[in-house]
Amino acid sequence: MAAPSTAVDCPEAMEVITSLRVAVLMERQRQPNQWEAWRFRIGEVVVDEGGFGDAPRALRDDGRTLLQLHPGLAVALHRDEAEGYYLNLSSGAPAWFVMWRVDDQDPSHAWPELVTLSYDVAGRLLDAQERVDNVPLTGEPLAWLQAYTDEHYKPEPKKRSRPPSFRAPGDRR
Repeated sequence: MAAPSTAVDCPEAMEVITSLRVAVLMERQRQPNQWEAWRFRIGEVVVDEGGFGDAPRALRDDGRTLLQLHPGLAVALHRDEAEGYYLNLSSGAPAWFVMWRVDDQDPSHAWPELVTLSYDVAGRLLDAQERVDNVPLTGEPLAWLQAYTDEHYKPEPKKRSRPPSFRAPGDRR
């Protein structure tokens, strides 16, 4: 894995953001059943060290199944998303979350739009009715996310709430 890059997000806050370039492998099937003309599936997310080029390219196309590589997508880690990274890591199955779209004019064409490691961002995208698939996060990217989360995630201190029976009758809800 190439060393993650560091950049300044906004000069006012001087927040340092760590980022990584990835490539997404998408599979397209023609008429997988009688009800669908096309089916898309995210196959894998891999670290893009620059050898894949800048444009999507077909790796295999047998007329029925197309395997296409989409390079150059950035995954940035932000301190304010640390809880989302923690939720992803503690889920039992850490994942890359890939938001992808289908062309309205040509339903045989789809592409990945965004890759994130935040469980919260993925949830917001799903709430917005976007297509989001996940694929397993393993190896060096998993260790990279774990190290970042260990450094930046600080759980909110638990606030002890009084049992309702100890509250004034007007405050019980």
